[in-house]
Amino acid sequence: MDYLTMKWKYWYTYLDVNKDGKISMEDVEECRKKFTDLHKLAGEKAKNVNVDIEQWWNTYIFRAGAGKEISVDDFVSILSADYKKDKAGFKDSMQKCFEKVFDVIDMDKDRTIDLDEFVFAFRAFGHENEAVLKSVFDSYGQKKVPMKKLVDSWVQFVCDEDKSKKDVLLEAFKKGM
Repeated sequence: MDYLTMKWKYWYTYLDVNKDGKISMEDVEECRKKFTDLHKLAGEKAKNVNVDIEQWWNTYIFRAGAGKEISVDDFVSILSADYKKDKAGFKDSMQKCFEKVFDVIDMDKDRTIDLDEFVFAFRAFGHENEAVLKSVFDSYGQKKVPMKKLVDSWVQFVCDEDKSKKDVLLEAFKKGM
């Protein structure tokens, strides 16, 4: 569990968009604002994306406590309890989590993510180091990465206890993503 706990703590820092040491609705608001600004969304499109982003946060991050602040310890405890209770169910839930978020990020709906979509998504979550983001994107080895490949890498990052497997995202987090 120590290996997964370490990775979940990295994920927590990713979700702490405003870097104040907690996950809260302020992170959701900042994420939505950055995402719509970066994509220059307005009107109905911006409204729909904002609804989708908030729904993702409430369903997969806040869960039953929609909008309630989450500490790193709470986050790890929730994930740990879910993982220990039902590993297959946990993996299925994470699969849906990342499919949903990448569906929002895939602005042209071609089921692939290009470098711009990738960078904008990470910047919306408060990660501004474009050199690191480009390096991470390049590690997928394609100019347009199929969503399945991205989703699979996130599911591996959040669910896989096998330290012997290469973990693109863990390497990225260790580089300062």
